[in-house]
Amino acid sequence: MAGSRRKSIYLTPEGIRYDDPVFRNPDGSSRILGIWDQTIQTGEPPAGILYGTEYTKEIIDIALQSNNPREIVPSYDEMGHGTAMASVAAGSVLGSGLRFLGAAPEADIVMVKLRQAKPHLREFYLIPEEVPAYAEGDLIVALKYLESYAISLARPLVVCFGLGTNMGDHEGHSVLADYMNRIGTRRSRAIIVCGGNEGNSAHHYMGISTEGMTETVDNVEIRVGEGTAGFVAELWGSILANHAIAIRAPGGEVTAKVDFKQSGGREFNFIFERTRVQVDHLLVEQSSGEELIFFRFVDPTPGVWTIQVTITGGRSSESTFHIWLPITEFLHGNTYFLRPSPYTTLTEPSNTRDIITTSTYDDSNVSFWSESGRGYTRSGQIKPDICAPGVNISTILGPKTGASTAAAIAAGAAAQFMQWAVVEENRPWVESRELKSYLIRGARRSYDIPYPNREWGHGQLDIAGTFEVLAGI
Repeated sequence: MAGSRRKSIYLTPEGIRYDDPVFRNPDGSSRILGIWDQTIQTGEPPAGILYGTEYTKEIIDIALQSNNPREIVPSYDEMGHGTAMASVAAGSVLGSGLRFLGAAPEADIVMVKLRQAKPHLREFYLIPEEVPAYAEGDLIVALKYLESYAISLARPLVVCFGLGTNMGDHEGHSVLADYMNRIGTRRSRAIIVCGGNEGNSAHHYMGISTEGMTETVDNVEIRVGEGTAGFVAELWGSILANHAIAIRAPGGEVTAKVDFKQSGGREFNFIFERTRVQVDHLLVEQSSGEELIFFRFVDPTPGVWTIQVTITGGRSSESTFHIWLPITEFLHGNTYFLRPSPYTTLTEPSNTRDIITTSTYDDSNVSFWSESGRGYTRSGQIKPDICAPGVNISTILGPKTGASTAAAIAAGAAAQFMQWAVVEENRPWVESRELKSYLIRGARRSYDIPYPNREWGHGQLDIAGTFEVLAGI
């Protein structure tokens, strides 16, 4: 704060087109306080960090006054995703609001451009070469940078996180989730995470054991399309049950059942197929404490592959297991479950407990967007928290649709709340959990829908409604 009356919002997508007028003050100077580009190694990195290059507001302003800004600040958003998100959350007022207006138009911005994951990680997870992918370690360091920036300026911090993955326990147990919880529970901090676009992708399967039976067998069918070079999948099981698997190829060849009583991985080579299937098993996964089976299909033959899952133990109560394929962008070709579940499709890390998770709706007709991720978490904890508009949203690069735009709108609303609460000292010690409760209290809800629910969470984002609650209206 330090006497400042400005709202602050900090974002972590894939760079920003800093020279666009939507990120400038009326005098032409930049509203961007800093850019840390993890991909450029020729300049000075931020203090305490050993890679990338940091560009401060002073350097950005010098670049904007030059004939060729990118000679001075070469960082740029080639894909446009970060720029679009930043404009929605914190774009300046252009043309008295007729040309453009962001959700928090006076907010200061700090941007991180993430570097791509290393080739060996992309190869292991069989991610297509042309698709952006980022390592968890770089995301954690990005959050550390943003938190340090906020501390140095004594400002409130709003992190807008527009990324997600299907890998993980969908319960918010990971190193990244733990770090997000640490930041989100600090005073004058809020982290907004999008719930992803996987609700209608058929990339999630849920199996249920038969209560009272010692053994249940479930055949999980995966349709693999032409041109699929490979894919991975994760099976997460309940702690009271054990899971054995066998794999059937499209040509009918079936592996022996593996019950994982012996430690170590397995590799299956099919006589009539070119495919190799590598399977790793953890009876007690470190972050969650639950069973994880990891599959890696290399050069899969097109057709229907079947994972036969045998559930044993836990007969005193119903037991479930879940399998997730990667997000759509990480899959070669058209690969999906034949009997999918649209629920528990919020991408990680949006299942993290102490952050604010958004799902997406179309505000033109107040309908839930079918592609949006849906809750709840794997153990039934309530997520998403709130549903925000994300269909045909105006950005500086044209209309955009997706979960990240919904998160950007929510982040702008959070910044407006932080201005009132922290900068104007009405609730100076507010943090994510309190902000979440205020947003829930002010949310719009339909009389014919029970809340909370798997699609809308606790209702539609309505920051005006939140302030009306605070005013006692």
